[in-house]
Amino acid sequence: MARPGSRVRVAGGECPGTNGLCSQCLVELLGSALFIFIGCLSVIENGTDTGLLQPALAHGLALGLVIATLGNISGGHFNPAVSLAATLIGGLNVVMLLPYWVSQLLGGLLGAALAKAVSPEERFWNASGAAFVTVQEQGQVAGALVAEIILTTLLALAVCMGAINEKTKGPLAPFSIGFAVTVDILAG
Repeated sequence: MARPGSRVRVAGGECPGTNGLCSQCLVELLGSALFIFIGCLSVIENGTDTGLLQPALAHGLALGLVIATLGNISGGHFNPAVSLAATLIGGLNVVMLLPYWVSQLLGGLLGAALAKAVSPEERFWNASGAAFVTVQEQGQVAGALVAEIILTTLLALAVCMGAINEKTKGPLAPFSIGFAVTVDILAG
C-alpha cells in the first residue's frame, strides 16, 4: 500500500501516492465501478418475491463498504451529485470536480458493462423493477425528477454532515451514507 505522498507506477508513467489526483481519480473510478456493478446485479437478479428490499440492501451495503475501504484515499464520493455537494461546502477543491465526475461516470459505465457481461442474457434483458417501472408515462417524469432531487438531497446531507463537516462527522459515516441510499431506494 502506498504511503501518502509516495509515487505509484501506473500505465503511462508515475502517479502521486494517495494524496494525488491520479490516485484519487482511480479510486473514484474503481469505487463507482464496484458500486454500480453490485447495484446492477441486484436489480438483474432480483426475484419477484423480494421487491425493493434486495436492490436497496445491495446498493446501500455495497456503498457503505466501498466508502469504508476506499474513502480515505479519495473521499469516497462515487457519485457526481455527492462530489458537487462536497465542492459546494468546501470539502472538494473545484479543480478536482471535473476529473472526479469523469472518473465516476467511466466507473459507472464499467460497472454496468461488467454486470451485463456476467449476467445470463435472458435475465439481463428481462430485468424488471427499480427504474424500469418508476416512469412509464410522460406525465410521471416531473414527479420522478422531484422525488430524485429530494432523495439525492438526503444522500448529500448524509455525506456532508457525516463525513465532511468537522463538527458532525463520525466513524459510522460510511454506513450512514449506505443507509441513506437504502432508504432512498425503498422510498422512491
